[in-house]
Amino acid sequence: MAPDQPDAAGRRPRLTPPIADVRRAVRVVLPGLPQNAQVLVALSGGPDSLALAAATAFEAPRAGLRAGAVVVDHGLQDASADVAAAASDTARALGLDPVLVRRVEVTGEGGPEASARAARYAAIDAAADESGAALVLLGHTLDDQAETVLLGLARGSGAASLAGMAARSGRYARPLLGIRRATTRQACLDAGLTLWDDPHNSDPAYARVRVRERVLPVLEAELGPGVAEALARTAEQLREDDEAFTSQIDEFIEEICEPAEAGIAVSVGALAANPAALRQRIIRHVVASEFGVSLSRSQTLEVARLVTDWHGQGPIDLPGGIRARRAHGLLLVQNSGAHLNPARAGAAHS
Repeated sequence: MAPDQPDAAGRRPRLTPPIADVRRAVRVVLPGLPQNAQVLVALSGGPDSLALAAATAFEAPRAGLRAGAVVVDHGLQDASADVAAAASDTARALGLDPVLVRRVEVTGEGGPEASARAARYAAIDAAADESGAALVLLGHTLDDQAETVLLGLARGSGAASLAGMAARSGRYARPLLGIRRATTRQACLDAGLTLWDDPHNSDPAYARVRVRERVLPVLEAELGPGVAEALARTAEQLREDDEAFTSQIDEFIEEICEPAEAGIAVSVGALAANPAALRQRIIRHVVASEFGVSLSRSQTLEVARLVTDWHGQGPIDLPGGIRARRAHGLLLVQNSGAHLNPARAGAAHS
């Protein structure tokens, strides 16, 4: 049943608080798009994305926008094609257009969750390109954000990871990061929409499911209600801090870096003069931007010792066939086997 359309008995769906909450969350992310721009909802048929799709079908036309959907069939279950077909039928009934269905192959590389995520985003990106979508809406909720923060804490991740999922990243937006999962489910029930519950979302083989069904309930029981909201607030605050650090680093790096043979050179003096938090972020940022390699904390600290605890130690081998070493007052990060070009280090001091 399309939003605000009468059912067979001539009744219109009642605007309940859950439906209003989800619509309001979608309404906030739509301003600023060009008139008649295409918005695409990533729809699985589960309660989060279905509530998002219904709200978008209602709000987008009122904002002068077109709304469609992309349904990704991961092929991981026997009835996955039927689930995708049902989700696409619901999307069309809601008035979404176009409704694109994409079947993907999940290779398992990097683990089942990571592989499925990579395949899903590749399919959504391709569908967004095909439809010319200016904005793609994802159905992650406040509960998803809280689970992400807890998993990051358990893994000893840094602030960038603990900042969780961004409300907006490029053409992707997550309007429901302030909405509880229970609210999206109730919004669907209130609207008379048929839900699909992914069995993977209750499979304890996945760490995220164990956090959802075991860890968070224990925290709520022992510490009182509001744990999920507190974790989501923590993510928001850390994201603000991370964005500030990133902005500083982007400006600072231009002043302290210079090209080196097969890599990049950073002034040891400039690194040493800055606090550890900024120094280590610069090291990680340089390695990631130059070589596409993410350093662990232990690897970052080992490289930082070339600045703060220098006693003539040799080069440090890092992932991706790169090497960090100190020479001529520079911290050099290069492809393995490269050597310092003295002409490029002429202005440096040891």
